[in-house]
Amino acid sequence: MVRVGSWLKIVILGIVFFSAVIPVNAYYVTYKEQYYRLYHLHLIQYPDDSMENIYWLEKALKADFANPLYALALIENETEWEKYRYLFNMHINLKLIEQYLFLGNKWNKRNAYFYNAPWKEQNLESLKTAETCYRTALYYWTAAKEWAEKAQERRFYFINLRKVQFWEDEAHRIGTGQLNYERIINRELTLLQKVRERFEAMDENTY
Repeated sequence: MVRVGSWLKIVILGIVFFSAVIPVNAYYVTYKEQYYRLYHLHLIQYPDDSMENIYWLEKALKADFANPLYALALIENETEWEKYRYLFNMHINLKLIEQYLFLGNKWNKRNAYFYNAPWKEQNLESLKTAETCYRTALYYWTAAKEWAEKAQERRFYFINLRKVQFWEDEAHRIGTGQLNYERIINRELTLLQKVRERFEAMDENTY
């Protein structure tokens, strides 16, 4: 996995510590589906909100699936169960991409104004954090594509898990190229590099 910057490590450790002090009588979370239910979006998404979501989504990736009786879709046979697992993993990776893009956008500098020269180093550090977020999102995109490809194998063509139709649509959009986070992320990285070069070119005469 892409190495996460020191700032992100500190935030992640803080979230892990926070989760460790949850009361003993709290809801016991074990399976992927349970962790996924803890993921949520806010009307205004702050970095701490994104980091909390990343924590729960990462836990969901690593956890076992619940019994098919408790799946988020109606599962009636082994083939449906297999496709469900592929779609679920794809969807979790897509949600992680979104969260890292949220974080990256918080620290990305769209312009290098001349009057920002006194804070050149701080801005460069912010761009470094944004780049780390974008490259981590790129890592999850590779995984999402692999799971989407598995979910669209020929033997699954006539299986449609209606309760997770949105996941089915995501897999289809990835397969057709309509959903392509690699293109979006690479565009952001290219723009970020141009801004970085303008900051690096600043000196004591810039402002």
